[in-house]
Amino acid sequence: MNRKEPITYRDAGVDIDAGDALVEAIKPYAKRTMRPEVLAGIGGFGALAEIPKRYREPVLVSGTDGVGTKLKLAFELNRHATIGIDLVAMSVNDILTNGAEPLFFLDYYACGRLDVAAATEVIKGIAAGCEQAGCALIGGETAEMPGMYPAGEYDLAGFAVGVVEKSRIIDGSGIVEGDVVLGLASSGAHSNGYSLIRKIIAVKGVDLSAKLHGRALSDLILEPTRIYVKPVLKLLRRTAVKGLAHITGGGLLENVPRVLPAGLAASIERAAWDLPLLFQWLKREGDVADAELYRVFNCGIGMVVVIAPADAQAALKTLRAAGETAWRIGRVVRRRKNSPQVLIV
Repeated sequence: MNRKEPITYRDAGVDIDAGDALVEAIKPYAKRTMRPEVLAGIGGFGALAEIPKRYREPVLVSGTDGVGTKLKLAFELNRHATIGIDLVAMSVNDILTNGAEPLFFLDYYACGRLDVAAATEVIKGIAAGCEQAGCALIGGETAEMPGMYPAGEYDLAGFAVGVVEKSRIIDGSGIVEGDVVLGLASSGAHSNGYSLIRKIIAVKGVDLSAKLHGRALSDLILEPTRIYVKPVLKLLRRTAVKGLAHITGGGLLENVPRVLPAGLAASIERAAWDLPLLFQWLKREGDVADAELYRVFNCGIGMVVVIAPADAQAALKTLRAAGETAWRIGRVVRRRKNSPQVLIV
């Protein structure tokens, strides 16, 4: 059948008014994140920011990441308020490992049909994460693509840019045998291992409204990723840090080696901290082996700091005073031939 009327963008399933409504809804939240260096933010074709003038030899550090299949649980539970914090955390914690101060953040939000209310909740969370990290939310992209995503679902990506003084870049090259490994507590699974979490939930028929030591499982599982920027930057101003590792996908076993010189290994003492309740539950409910647990999840350690023994106690004091739960969890040892770079003992 031939159609005589013109085919419009609305016929294609696009809400042409929703994008403007979203921009207006998020402007107040983005405004709260602004830094003095921002010259032009949300609303233009490009966002402008200058490098803070206190840097003499500034090096830009960038990072990009998403939230992974944690989004699927957010869809199922219709809970969008904190997923934006996860998005910011994954990128700013990454660039922090080079000693970088995050300057600004951009997001990419893609959906089949824009739900302004849900999108606003997500971006409010992104703004909250930026406030925690001290960086500006200066722009992003909202893509409405009919037919690409099921109703009620969306995808997220984030992009962070930070700056570090060239002489203060942290790359792990100064780590030596005998250095101390500190661990900063995670807030939960952060944004990694959710394919396994979802599989355990599905196979075991888990009721996410059930309580685990007084808290709903849904709350524990969707707890937003901890942002370590402000406490760690405070530490860097006071102490010479040799290495930082953000414990993401791959857990302690695969992330700590990323900052260790080839001939060294980290000996991690599992008794140095208590395995959080969520990971105890996952281990028990899914019959997850220890090796798998430490390879997939952060197991309660979201950031690792490598530091000289003489500085360890002062570093712990600084971190704890800044609100972090931190432990001395191990030491750097000489790596034996063909042995792994992380030993959980």
